[in-house]
Amino acid sequence: MTHHRDFAVGLVGLLGNPHAIGQTFHITSDEHLSWNQIYIIVAHAAGVEPELVHVPSDLIAEYDPGWGSSLLGDKAHSVIFDNSKIRTIVPQFHPVIPFWQGAQEIIAWYDEDKSRQVVDPHNDHVQEQLIAAMMRAHPEK
Repeated sequence: MTHHRDFAVGLVGLLGNPHAIGQTFHITSDEHLSWNQIYIIVAHAAGVEPELVHVPSDLIAEYDPGWGSSLLGDKAHSVIFDNSKIRTIVPQFHPVIPFWQGAQEIIAWYDEDKSRQVVDPHNDHVQEQLIAAMMRAHPEK
């Protein structure tokens, strides 16, 4: 989770830099957040308390193959990226904008224009099915 202004510092520092040619770099925040923390931060930015329902990626793939396939792999687990390589080429790259601030900006962007507040009926339906499936599998939760 990297704020676009922090990302821009890293990207602009690599553009045209002869030491970056042919190389790959992580341009990520140094903030380490679990998926639970990310969802809680976004919910709080929206002014709500979330009810998290943990659904395995392979079950999501059964209900929506496109969405599920994008989750199977690196998104299935929390990861920490190492920014030491980019800092050797772009020493000014030091992300400073925390995710909670970015989440507030995202919610404000949606809130300022009703046309952006569109519910995807397919996505909404799949999520309802997944929650129901998890509740059937674990009714005690």
